[in-house]
Formats: sequence, C-alpha cells, structure tokens
Amino acid sequence: MSSLSAPSATPTSTPLVLPVSKAVLWLVGTAVVALAVYYFIGVDQGAYSVFGNDMHVHEFVHDARHFLGFPCH
Repeated sequence: MSSLSAPSATPTSTPLVLPVSKAVLWLVGTAVVALAVYYFIGVDQGAYSVFGNDMHVHEFVHDARHFLGFPCH
C-alpha cells in the first residue's frame, strides 16, 4: 500500500509587477494593431483603400468580412 504525503509548504505565487510606462506601451501597441486589423477587415474596400485601386487586400479578407458582419457588396 502506498502512502501519499501532503506537501510541506504550499507554494505562493508572486504577482507580475508591470511598470506604468511598459503598460502604456503595451496598450498603445495593442490599440495600433487592433485598429490596423479593423481597417483591413472592415474598412478597406478599394474606394477607401490606402493602396489605391488595388483590390488584393479586399479579396484576401473577403470571407472574414462577411463572417464578422461587414457588408462589402
């Protein structure tokens, strides 16, 4: 018969301390990436495209647009 013993000391977790400057950097970076994704999936339709009359980005994310509820035609 085997005997299981309880751990002698319970490990404590230490919280991750993030300085405000790094937190702001992460928040701004996340917002920039989120806005870029939103633009390419939700806004870029050729007429508003930053790439001119090129429809490659629109066609690449076409199914994602419909899946997320953005109309495009």
